[in-house]
Amino acid sequence: MKVLKSSLVLVLVVVMMFAFAACNNAAAPAADTAADTATAAPVADDGMVKVGIVNNPPSESGYRAANVADFEKVFTEANGYEVSTVYTLNIDEQLNAAAQFITDGVDYLLISAAATDGWDTVLTNAKDAGVKVILFDRMINADESMYEAAVVSDMAVEGQNAVAWLKSQNLEAYNVIHIQGVMGTAAQIGRTGALDAEFAAGTMTKVVQQTANWQADEAKDIVATVISAGTPFNVIYAENDDMAKGAVAALDEAGITHGVGGDVIIMGFDCNKWALRELLAQNWNFDQQCSPFQAAVIDEMIKTLEAGGTLDSKLVISEEKGFDATTITQEDIDTYGLGD
Repeated sequence: MKVLKSSLVLVLVVVMMFAFAACNNAAAPAADTAADTATAAPVADDGMVKVGIVNNPPSESGYRAANVADFEKVFTEANGYEVSTVYTLNIDEQLNAAAQFITDGVDYLLISAAATDGWDTVLTNAKDAGVKVILFDRMINADESMYEAAVVSDMAVEGQNAVAWLKSQNLEAYNVIHIQGVMGTAAQIGRTGALDAEFAAGTMTKVVQQTANWQADEAKDIVATVISAGTPFNVIYAENDDMAKGAVAALDEAGITHGVGGDVIIMGFDCNKWALRELLAQNWNFDQQCSPFQAAVIDEMIKTLEAGGTLDSKLVISEEKGFDATTITQEDIDTYGLGD
């Protein structure tokens, strides 16, 4: 019996040793999992304000190149920003980029919209995620409760200013080649509106109304086609400077005079320095300013919000001028012209 009891004790001791070892082995994976979780934990906030910018590419126009340069100068790491930017003229690509910025957890989403419609889902998702949206350059069709602020040009007023100047020329007839920008953009809609009202009233005649997508070469083709058709015209209303330049190239090739004292009035928008020089030389007649400098205003807004303050105004409209070839000065070019 003593031998049997000793054997049983020995067996129990061995079983307990294996059980203890098994328990230790079972606990090991839990320790590894805890280590993985610690590695995947979010890093501490570095104090940087995370900003996603949806903009049009600098190649769009001289105006856009100045606008992009302005934002790149202000929204920097040295100024306290972690910035991601997407440049595209495609509205679907803009919407996808904005959605990704929201998913990435930006604090602010800055948008220069390629089209005024289609932003409802993005704005709703941004609001739900606590992302503050600030519009710049162009408005969109959305209730103002869906965005924090807008820093924009009043494109409709730009069009009204340009058309008012044109009417002040008191021409016997207004036969207008109207070259539009990218259709559906705030700039195109605003700059088209006032001229469309004149066409509808019968005070001006629409020779052709066609988009050149802000591009000089497309504008040149439009004007060349009208010239080839032999249709009379005496005004070219181009919705940006680049398209006006393309239109003038077609006139020059056909030997048609333009500018002050010429056969065709030339009108542009944006006020690039090279375009204003064309006014000073009286090769063009009128250019309407569109200010691309919104970044500093938005920077001030963000810093106010980050400090817990409130904005003085939800809508900031850039003050803009129109320039006539008969009165423009070199000082105007130096002060208001874009680029070199």
